[in-house]
Amino acid sequence: MSNKSNLALATAVLAFSAATAQAQTNYPLTIENCGQAVTFEGAPQNAVALGQNSAEIMLLLGLEDRMAATAFWPNSVLPEVAKANGEVELLTVEFPTLEAVLSKQPDFVAAMLTTLLGPDSKVAKRSDFEELGIPTYLSPSACSTTLDANDAYGSRDKLWSMDLLYKEIEDLSLIFDVADRGQALIEDFKSREAALREQFAKDEDLTFLFWFSSPSPADDAYLGGGNGPSGYIADVLGGTNAITTEADWPTLGWEGIMAANPTVFVAAQVDRNRWDLDTAENKIEFLTSDPTVSQMDAVKNGRIVTMSGAAMNPSIRTLYGAEQVARQLKALDLP
Repeated sequence: MSNKSNLALATAVLAFSAATAQAQTNYPLTIENCGQAVTFEGAPQNAVALGQNSAEIMLLLGLEDRMAATAFWPNSVLPEVAKANGEVELLTVEFPTLEAVLSKQPDFVAAMLTTLLGPDSKVAKRSDFEELGIPTYLSPSACSTTLDANDAYGSRDKLWSMDLLYKEIEDLSLIFDVADRGQALIEDFKSREAALREQFAKDEDLTFLFWFSSPSPADDAYLGGGNGPSGYIADVLGGTNAITTEADWPTLGWEGIMAANPTVFVAAQVDRNRWDLDTAENKIEFLTSDPTVSQMDAVKNGRIVTMSGAAMNPSIRTLYGAEQVARQLKALDLP
């Protein structure tokens, strides 16, 4: 975040604090979350955040002293909260075990994906914590998808928007009794989103393809789906997603990717170090050296940009990713 954004956020915090000095959370607090009523007897003091988005929202709300641990980080933490994050234990950048989470004796567990906290989760079901009297919270972005047996991450019949994220920030700020900080953060994001939309006029011919990663060049690629956060980024920047599937995380072979023929290729930087093609550098090397893929119009004309892989998840990082791509678009030779 720039100094200008930091100043705007600080100003918004002061203004909102003055206007809502009496706006404290009254406990017990009951939150309606993903079809469940969750009651809090008081503000959590020992929370576990499952997923980068849940963790970074808490950190931006200044809650590091009330966080016991975090897990599941596709990318490094935002620079502005790196120091605060250093005070919180990291269980793993991958999926943690239920035992590891419970070892921290949490009084609250928040998660960003159903694969972290859902009926078919690799970690736990919400009922696992409820039976122990531990309240949970699942990101509204996660439970707004339609799940089926073939798609663990879900599909969307309409474009994801920041409204789901604003609901999440508002809920978490109420749960932790920091409503003023939550509203200031929301106002900062809204102003940044509006600023981006003002920069880019709608262009029906401008398409983006968002490549998250692949196990190898021979495997299908994991892409950002049409109605997910990647589609939102394309929309904010005046274009559309070249991948039109409703699935948040479709996989597609290179023949299909070439047929999509995007105007701009977005190569994600993923820091988890699981596959060689996690890095943007290796993605670009493949795109520009493969005899067939290198003949794509976007590649031949140097219309490749990079973006944090975390921005492709429905999260606060999505807006940061849009800003990251916007800066690079200015230098591209677009038709």
